[in-house]
Amino acid sequence: METKEREFRGTVLNGFLFLFINIVLTLVSIVDIIYGIMLLADDNYTGSMGGWMLAIGILVLIASFIMWSGLMMLEPNEARVTTWFGKYSGTFSDTGFFWINPFFSTKKVSLRARNLDAEPIKVNDKTGNPVMIGLVLVWKLKDTYKALFEVDTQTMANAPSGQIGADMRSIMNALERFVRVQSDAALRQVAGQYAYDDEDNRHDELTLRGGGDEINQQLEEKLNERLALAGIEVVEARINYLAYAPEIAAVMLRRQQASAIITAREKIVEGAVSMVKMALDKLASEDIVELDDDKKAAMVSNLLVVLCGDDSAQPVVNTGTLNH
Repeated sequence: METKEREFRGTVLNGFLFLFINIVLTLVSIVDIIYGIMLLADDNYTGSMGGWMLAIGILVLIASFIMWSGLMMLEPNEARVTTWFGKYSGTFSDTGFFWINPFFSTKKVSLRARNLDAEPIKVNDKTGNPVMIGLVLVWKLKDTYKALFEVDTQTMANAPSGQIGADMRSIMNALERFVRVQSDAALRQVAGQYAYDDEDNRHDELTLRGGGDEINQQLEEKLNERLALAGIEVVEARINYLAYAPEIAAVMLRRQQASAIITAREKIVEGAVSMVKMALDKLASEDIVELDDDKKAAMVSNLLVVLCGDDSAQPVVNTGTLNH
């Protein structure tokens, strides 16, 4: 999106120099007013010099008061948006103490990074399951023109009519509310495109729980698309909370436990079969004992019971049969 922000090119003077000049003008005007009043109060003075001195002193004093409002100070990563009777005149971002024409309206904004820790919200994932999901967002103001003139920060900041906005804190709070609403919408959009977990064991399918950096990257892209209107840049966006909604959490926990048990049993059986095969091959290769098919089947059955059972096996010693 094309930006309309530009650098302020008006007259800018050193703030300390103008501060000294304005103090001198204020003191001279006060002295001039006092001297003019003294001349007018003197019964022996009949000239018009006192009136002129009084009038000039008052005008200079009023002008000095107006010029005081042209002083401004900017810290690093701050900017002043200037307007000339409603027309945008540019953004001033130099750091230091300066003076500009006091008839320029200015509004200070912060360009520093800000953090937003959004509360978890309830959304439906791709399969319709309700989940609780939250994000943490780092953002900063990139385009001051869009921030103040493309979105209605004036209304959001409760500013009087005819002003650019309220003070810097109110403007940034208004932008933060805008970011909060848009981040909520972007989070719902991304969460609705993916399932919470891989329910069908499709390892190639992206999920909220296993997506990691890919999900965060898509969330960041969606946020940048939505916040570009307000001249806001997303530095980082990450999902910091993800869980099933309370009404289905217990059921899903049992489902996950059952899935974990089945997976564990599969591993146990796979290992047991491998061990039984190794035992039979070892007995046969070293001619320890010769087993027919019935004895092999009995041995396999006993080994699988021992290896796959949850309880410890109780050995039974077969001492054979005594013939008299």
